[in-house]
Amino acid sequence: MLINEQIKVSEMMVIGPNGEQMGQKGLNDALTLARYAGLDLVLMNDSGNMAVAKIMDYNKYRYERQKKLKEAQKKQRETNKELKEYRLSVTIDVHDFETRVRNAKEYLIKGHKIKAFIRFKGRQMARPELGKDVLERFAEALKEEATIESSPKMDGRQMYMLLAPINNK
Repeated sequence: MLINEQIKVSEMMVIGPNGEQMGQKGLNDALTLARYAGLDLVLMNDSGNMAVAKIMDYNKYRYERQKKLKEAQKKQRETNKELKEYRLSVTIDVHDFETRVRNAKEYLIKGHKIKAFIRFKGRQMARPELGKDVLERFAEALKEEATIESSPKMDGRQMYMLLAPINNK
C-alpha cells in the first residue's frame, strides 16, 4: 500500500481517522490534514473513477492486518489435519520411546493421524518381528487416544503402521 509521499494521485476522496468522509481533496491538502492529525495518509483504492485515501496510523493498521492473517492461517492449519510421522528403532531406548509416545498423544488429541515406522538396517532385516513388537508396543501405549488404522506392514526396508485418533465427540 502506498503511504504519504509515495502516493502519486493528484485528486482523491479522503476518509478521516474516525471514518467520516472529508470530501475530495488534492494530494497536498490531504497530506497536510494527515500530518496535522499526527497520522499517515494511506491510499486504499486507486482503481475506478476516484482514488480513495484514508487518514490512519499505518503501522497499527499493518500490525492488525498481519495479526488477522496469522489467525486465519492458524485456523486453516487446525482444519487441515496432518499425518505426523514418528521414526522408531528396533533398539530404541525406554526414554526415547516414552518421549515419542508423549508427543504422539498430543498430536492425536489435536486430531492428527500418526504414522509410526521402523527402518531396518543391516542384520536387523533378519528379525522383522522385533520391529513389529516395537510398533505394537507403541500402539498399546496409545490405545486410549488412538485406534490402529493399518497394522504393521513391511515396505522394502521399513515397517510402518497407521494410527487414527479416537473420536470422542
